[in-house]
Amino acid sequence: MRVALSENHKIPVYSLNQFRSSDSRDTFYQVEIFDANRHFRVSYPHRHDFYEVLCIHQGGGFHIIDNNRYEIQPPCVFFMSPGQAHKLELSHDIGGYIFLFTAEFYLMNQNQKQRLLEYPFFFSVDRTNPPLDLRDKAEYPFIRGLFERGCMEMRKGDSGSEDLVRSLLDLILLSCEQLYPRELMPFKTGKGHILVKEFLLLIEENYQKNLRIQEYANRLAVTPNHLTQMVRQVTGRTSSELLQEKYILETKRLLRYSNMSVSEIAAIMNFDDQSYFTKCFKKATGKTPVQFRKESMKST
Repeated sequence: MRVALSENHKIPVYSLNQFRSSDSRDTFYQVEIFDANRHFRVSYPHRHDFYEVLCIHQGGGFHIIDNNRYEIQPPCVFFMSPGQAHKLELSHDIGGYIFLFTAEFYLMNQNQKQRLLEYPFFFSVDRTNPPLDLRDKAEYPFIRGLFERGCMEMRKGDSGSEDLVRSLLDLILLSCEQLYPRELMPFKTGKGHILVKEFLLLIEENYQKNLRIQEYANRLAVTPNHLTQMVRQVTGRTSSELLQEKYILETKRLLRYSNMSVSEIAAIMNFDDQSYFTKCFKKATGKTPVQFRKESMKST
């Protein structure tokens, strides 16, 4: 498998077409069994430029998403948003299903173009990604059946399968949303909530361009004051603080997952002065970049 590398990162970035099975013709979605014999092989950690729903029904291990480490306790469902770095440590008897899809595929027949951002498990405002725990949930057989039907449609490869697979995905996401614990939904939904998620999505796509808050606000068709007001209302922080948190998160990703030097990372983060970069990182995290990297290596 050919791995696409971001020009500024040494963390592999995978596109959906790189996960296609040999008999698959579509590059907008992929549904298949997830086990030790799965057809694709990837390097960990890595990123995606698409969405992922991973349903595990047997086995164990750990799923590390950015700087959060989650134990795999089946049955459970993990959700990944584009741009996140993750790593899987799996037992040999792991078993489940994986659904990969692009935003364009899911939103094809959706009236609400922000629908993916309305789900609590994509582009989480608080930067966490705990799995949906389906133990003791009577609905799990139904959800598993949706994945199984998706795999069946992938094997058939009929021209009419795409709409059915899209409907299955919609049912999976809606079902998981209903089962998602209320305590994992710390923020109320609404226009302000969606605006903040749109802001986070824009940051993910443009943070390397060193845009100002004014430019982000222009792209969102709001004033900088309105953007900051909504961000503060939803998160308790300012727009500038969310942008700074993105830089810190990205720095942590590169320190944890890449072999880049601190000076190289500082340059990517648009710091001409490495000492000032180190000072800013320590102020935000309480650790120098070198200290953070050493501690991260011990925990992985």
